Amino acid sequence: MSATAAHRSGFARLLRAEWTKFRTVRGWVLAMAGAALVTVLLGLLSASGSHTSCGGACPAVPVGPGGEAVEDKFYFVHRTLDGDGSITARVTSMTGQKRLPDLTPTPGTRRVVSGLVPWAKAGVMIKESMKQGSAYAAVMVTGAHGVRMQHDFTQDVAGRPGGVSQRSPRWLRLTRSGEDLTGYESTDGRQWTRVGTARLAGLPDTVQVGLFAASPGDLTVTPGDFGGSSAASRFAEATAVFDQVSLQGSAAGGAWRPDDVGVALNPDGSAHHPGGFKESGDTYTVTGVGDIAPLSDGQQIENTLTGVLTGLIVVIVVAVMFITTEYRRGLIRTTLLAGPRRGRTLVAKALAIGAVTFVAGLAAATAAVTLGKGILVANGNYVLPVAPFTELRVIVGTAVLLAAAAILALAVGTLFRRSVAAVITAIVLIVVPYILATASVLPAGAAQWLMRLTPAAGFAIQQSIPAYAHVLGNYTPSGGYYPLAPWAGLAVLCGYAVLALGLAVFQLRRRDA
Repeated sequence: MSATAAHRSGFARLLRAEWTKFRTVRGWVLAMAGAALVTVLLGLLSASGSHTSCGGACPAVPVGPGGEAVEDKFYFVHRTLDGDGSITARVTSMTGQKRLPDLTPTPGTRRVVSGLVPWAKAGVMIKESMKQGSAYAAVMVTGAHGVRMQHDFTQDVAGRPGGVSQRSPRWLRLTRSGEDLTGYESTDGRQWTRVGTARLAGLPDTVQVGLFAASPGDLTVTPGDFGGSSAASRFAEATAVFDQVSLQGSAAGGAWRPDDVGVALNPDGSAHHPGGFKESGDTYTVTGVGDIAPLSDGQQIENTLTGVLTGLIVVIVVAVMFITTEYRRGLIRTTLLAGPRRGRTLVAKALAIGAVTFVAGLAAATAAVTLGKGILVANGNYVLPVAPFTELRVIVGTAVLLAAAAILALAVGTLFRRSVAAVITAIVLIVVPYILATASVLPAGAAQWLMRLTPAAGFAIQQSIPAYAHVLGNYTPSGGYYPLAPWAGLAVLCGYAVLALGLAVFQLRRRDA
């Protein structure tokens, strides 16, 4: 047998021995099964306690071309365009109104003040159809982010910064060539700068082209007295004035058709916060409410995984005892005699507990997400749709999170050799930062740093809905949004586990001679 084959055979024997140790201790097996069970039961309990009622049939939520839930609510003044063509318009003014809480003691009264929210938007658009959620591309001016080109709700490209006024107007142009839509901007209507190009796959020959305006709600984030924050969104609208509007292609003739896309209706059938359109000669004034963006209001699939934290604590206890029991009973020397290469022996033990935890975590996460989604929907909740790969990433990532935490806990147990001290240390490293960051105890900035620098960063793998830079939101850990990307956050936890395991191997080689 070659040296390499012997090496592999010896490690496989160590791995099998560690697995045998685990499965022959009934308490460990039952505890790991209990961790999986509590993860599922607490997740389902949380889902069963969430109810939503619309006082009747809930309105359908639009779904964008990418399968994500979207808000597609704006005022659109449009014509039909067959084939290729373009629209050009000058924006000479953009103003807005925001509704703020009343500061007087009179109940129910409100104040309306002038002002634009940062992502208020107005400009030119080409849209597949008038159906909410249909594909589109638009070039726009915004309240505080300059000129942008956006398409299909999730895509955003920055143009020149700055606002718009009578003294500093902006020309916008959107050109269609087949499935490609290209946006341009200009400060004088003669020299044009390309903002971006979007390809809308499957765009039909007949589309809608025109002017639009929209304004998301005015988001106010208030820091709490003892850390954390609260967010409130209030009504806002945007009004844009266009002139020098020209169209090329089949849309050059015909009349403008105004549509308040997605407007909410009052019980009597009238429009709630309607937009508007005024035409005066060659000047067009468009007022819009709402947004054209991904939707974040709704239940997320990771909300069914609330039991993971409790299950994680059980996993930590089991992983620590998997090594400290050998120290307490004096069996560590027998283990090291069976595998004289101590580093390999500890790595085999880590892989054994990691594999067991992964399997248990995978089963628990699969059951919690699958069953929990059904309960949420049955209770009238809207669960934000995600791609199959995203759901798979949340489920498998949760199992990896638990497995990495188990290896980290095992390494801490090796370093301390005492169960209580090791369990407390592992919980302080992994669980406590997560609780502090998500329970609105700390200011948002401190919470985000905790979720960057501690092993708790691994929980980012559970985030299913991304934070979009072009959408107003309270993107904090307490709201389920983490500062690191999902795989980057998990990599931080895995890095801690590898580092701790390396230190444990080094210490094991030195002291247990």
